[in-house]
Amino acid sequence: MWTCVNGLNTLEERTSQMAGADSTARANVNVALVKYWGKRDTALNLPATGSISLTLEGLDVEAHVRFGPGDEDRLVIDGAEAAGDEARRLTSFLDLVRATTRRREAAAVVMRSSVPRGIGLASSAAAFAALALAASRAAGWTLDAAELSALARRGSGSAARSIFGGFVEWHRGERADGVDSFAEPLAPADHWDVRMVVAITSTTPKSVSSRNGMVRTAASPFYPAWVAGADADLAEARAAIRARDLEALGLVAEHSALKMHAAALATRPPILYWRAATLDCIHRVWALRADGVPAYFTIDAGPQVKVLCAAGDAPRVVAGLEMLPGVERVLVCGPGRGAEVIG
Repeated sequence: MWTCVNGLNTLEERTSQMAGADSTARANVNVALVKYWGKRDTALNLPATGSISLTLEGLDVEAHVRFGPGDEDRLVIDGAEAAGDEARRLTSFLDLVRATTRRREAAAVVMRSSVPRGIGLASSAAAFAALALAASRAAGWTLDAAELSALARRGSGSAARSIFGGFVEWHRGERADGVDSFAEPLAPADHWDVRMVVAITSTTPKSVSSRNGMVRTAASPFYPAWVAGADADLAEARAAIRARDLEALGLVAEHSALKMHAAALATRPPILYWRAATLDCIHRVWALRADGVPAYFTIDAGPQVKVLCAAGDAPRVVAGLEMLPGVERVLVCGPGRGAEVIG
């Protein structure tokens, strides 16, 4: 179930009569170390705060886009036709590309993911980063890195970061039109030999999407404090990445994650993404640290626990997590590359 069906050939056969440009791109997921949670503009996906992430190798999405004659877009994700909100989001994004490039053709889109969707593994970040690159190229639209990041942001906020590899910072920006809200690299993938150990505690789609969770959390009594503390966390994380200081980066990552989830939990009705195994993983990471293994957790909008550690310590972290009740699978990812055209 972890390597999803690749529908590229199927859709290419179905759309072989469509004339027009096409492109295929791939992008990796990213894990925020200083979190993005909340928007200053929901329509443009402008964040309330900046954020810093690590792009991961091995958890990716490929997107193939072809523009050509047709009455409506054809959207296939992991071998199945997209429907509902998922289809609407894709079509809206394609409309943005068409409006900017003055194209009127329908699009045939096929996406293949190596990571399950909607469970807190940042699949939408990789998906819209890949789609932004493939769709813009297929439409004949050449963008620089910052412009491509800003485009990807319109599909999914955190997709702005998956345009780049390694450690990445997404700027909040100040302008109402969002032109200055884009990501840029802080350090390349080979800057630091770290690992992200990912404990999967549930593959059930979460009941509250990240998009809805952010909107609801804005009413939390803790939300103003969450926003106010972001700049200090960002400065601390930047300095730690430059110095390759794992303890400093790990502690600010844990702090940021716990503040984000505290704000969500304090809203009405409360938002709680964790499972029992999520909490067990947190305690196991703290126990590993007490035993001399520098390991630090972060948790996005879902029950999965991501643990930052040195490459040499990853086997001990895996061993500490994989036997916990409720942990379904443990993955190990190194720093990944940015989005790239592959066809």
